Amino acid sequence: MSTFSIRDLEHLSGIKAHTIRIWEQRYELIQPKRTDTNIRYYDDHDLKLILNVALLKENGVKISKIAEMTENDMQREVIKLTERNLRYPEQIHSLTIAMVDLDEERFEKIISSNILKLGFEKTMINVIYPFLSKIGILWQTGAINPAQEHFISNLVRQKLIAAIDGQYFVSSEKARKYILYLPEGELHELSLLFADFIIKSRNNRTVYLGQSLPYMDLAAVYEVHKPDYILSVITTTPGPSEIQGYVDRLAASFPDTHILLTGFQVVGQDVETPENVTIFNRLEQLIQFVEENTMSIA
Repeated sequence: MSTFSIRDLEHLSGIKAHTIRIWEQRYELIQPKRTDTNIRYYDDHDLKLILNVALLKENGVKISKIAEMTENDMQREVIKLTERNLRYPEQIHSLTIAMVDLDEERFEKIISSNILKLGFEKTMINVIYPFLSKIGILWQTGAINPAQEHFISNLVRQKLIAAIDGQYFVSSEKARKYILYLPEGELHELSLLFADFIIKSRNNRTVYLGQSLPYMDLAAVYEVHKPDYILSVITTTPGPSEIQGYVDRLAASFPDTHILLTGFQVVGQDVETPENVTIFNRLEQLIQFVEENTMSIA
């Protein structure tokens, strides 16, 4: 079982720590546990309760009424709300609860209903990506444990692979070719998989090389395929002290190819970009780039 500080609850739910303390005193809505040294902490059950309270309150239910509900009543109201309401914050709240409970069935229901109503791409952009960004920060600060993060990441990965496999691709001699890979040591693959989906869905061709690719293997594949673009997502590796050298090496090694980069280690890091390198700060910029370059060859 995970433990959380009141600041963790604030970051996960959006409810201010001061407000949570008032609810503790006024409504006895939640009661913190204490360590042997008298430090307050909360558990998974408390987190789920606060997430449910936050979701109900954001949809106009008064806190006094919420405090009168049993936990089962509260859960039923939340399920009703998320099934009829497709506002993105509600869906992200529901996914957070599914993560805390390691509830695959609930996750599948939320994602499937969003895909049915919004389509896969909009669900990824507006629901799953903001959710993954949220839990990524929480994982780094220790607010959630690795098992919860891996649970959700693997379920999203399965959805991405199924969506990529389900695409119908019309081959064309004019189609642009992209090599997609992650640098050696880099394992965060979800953004690269979604980039593969975006590129293929616009009738471009991809050579998907996946995680932790040695540089010499990238060079060998390049010689075989001679792609128009090489795309990579650099989240952790290479790190800050090495990233500029890595970007310069890519640009020099593949001067006739446009290098496309995104990820934490290059976005907002003052990386100088050689002439044949473009850094995307947001997912929407990649989508716009792919569409513009696809249309130019249509």
